[in-house]
Amino acid sequence: MSMSIRIRANLYKDSVALMRIAQAALALPGVRQATLMMGTPANKDILAQAGLGSAQADAAGPGDLMIVVDTDDAAAGEAAHALCARLLDGGDGPAAARASDAPLPHSIGTALADDAGRGTTLAQISVPGAYAGAEALKALKSGLDVFLFSDNVPLAQERAIKTLAQRKGLLVMGPDCGTAILHGTPIGFANRVRDGAIGLVGASGTGLQEVTCQIHAMGEGVRHAIGTGGRDVSADVGGITMLQAIDLLAADPQTQGIVIVSKPPAPEVTQRILERARAIDKPFTVLFLGADLSAAALPPHIVPVKTLYQAAAQAVAACRGSNAAAADAAAADAAIAHAARDEAKRLAPGQRFLRALYSGGTFCTEAQVLWRERGLAVASNVPIDKTGTASANGGGHVALDLGSDEFTVGRPHPMIDPAPRVARITEEARDASAAVIILDVVLGYASHPDPAGALAPAIVQAKADCARAGRHLVVIAFVCGTEDDVQRLSEQQARLREAGALVASSSTAAAIIAGDIVARG
Repeated sequence: MSMSIRIRANLYKDSVALMRIAQAALALPGVRQATLMMGTPANKDILAQAGLGSAQADAAGPGDLMIVVDTDDAAAGEAAHALCARLLDGGDGPAAARASDAPLPHSIGTALADDAGRGTTLAQISVPGAYAGAEALKALKSGLDVFLFSDNVPLAQERAIKTLAQRKGLLVMGPDCGTAILHGTPIGFANRVRDGAIGLVGASGTGLQEVTCQIHAMGEGVRHAIGTGGRDVSADVGGITMLQAIDLLAADPQTQGIVIVSKPPAPEVTQRILERARAIDKPFTVLFLGADLSAAALPPHIVPVKTLYQAAAQAVAACRGSNAAAADAAAADAAIAHAARDEAKRLAPGQRFLRALYSGGTFCTEAQVLWRERGLAVASNVPIDKTGTASANGGGHVALDLGSDEFTVGRPHPMIDPAPRVARITEEARDASAAVIILDVVLGYASHPDPAGALAPAIVQAKADCARAGRHLVVIAFVCGTEDDVQRLSEQQARLREAGALVASSSTAAAIIAGDIVARG
């Protein structure tokens, strides 16, 4: 085994680009791990915890790129570094095939100077967190709204940036904002959904994706989906972007209904958001995952819901006055639940536990909320009550967010590279106590081109291995996406069904069906 590291000084690429390059390196023979990270203190800590730290990494600055590969031998390492260098320099990729030889702008100022009257209104920023705040300020001072993909931005800077934006009548989505849809244009990890009359505000990326896709499935469309970044609803930031986004949607005559999707905000922020919604004469659907709003004495036009699916269904019903598509989905999921109960009868006596292997953090949170209501004690690496067991390897019911840092060291995010989940499916199937495996499959921009196709062989193998051991394994999956996504919803669902998985219509339905199987014993 050979571990090697190369440092590229003053070279920044955003995390999605780095994940793609790491995925290409991992496909080479003899490559065990490949990770490309900026040299921030947080990233160095992650490498050290994974046993990949070194003096070279310690010496890297926050604007330097660290390329770490773990290979079978030195030759494989050289090949991996050579491929990474070629892709970073623009070879074998879209940058190498640009139609124009014109140099790309290297600052917001030069980009605006080259704009030639096109009317640019938004800056998408993805630079190291230490510099992201300064770039966001430049964009705001130039009169641009900001989509801030960068993470590791100091909290004080976030508040200062958003305070300035608020004063100038501009919007900052982020930091660490992964998803948005503006005037029908997807930004970051997002799906292709039809235009419509529903506006959304979300501090959750995959939460926004699921709700917008479910709205699309129910025959309605999305006017805007505005991401805020997860810290926006904290007491320190005060919900600045969320409140601005609500006001923007309220003032837009083409937005007929508004959906809010978030983990529970700080109490004082929750009060501000609900007070703002009370004063707006449009229907609101409010999902604060895991929070109970029953004591909030809300007026009829503000409807609290508990799940991502309910958020979409209520928003569509508020716009239409009814929702026949929701009834159709409920009937389909009832049939799947019946099939799941039939499969459950084939489980061996010792098979009692859920193993949820999610790539979307919000899906992991929603499942824990639903299972807690059913009296199930669930261990997770991202526990909702912060007091539960966080074991990723122990027995019992387990819900994992495989996109968390501890699972992505040396590998791209599982929405881009399914390999970590393939290995985990095999591992869980070997556990004689595992009864149900739950999987999400996320489609759209920046995601894997065929995620279900990559997972299907592992599902087939896992079920076959269990059968040889005298056990039965229930696999429940759902696909977050639309027929208009490049991966195509129906094709992804078909691949999962062919592999032997039961395919639910939503994240909510998958979690409920899985929980009901084990709750019945």
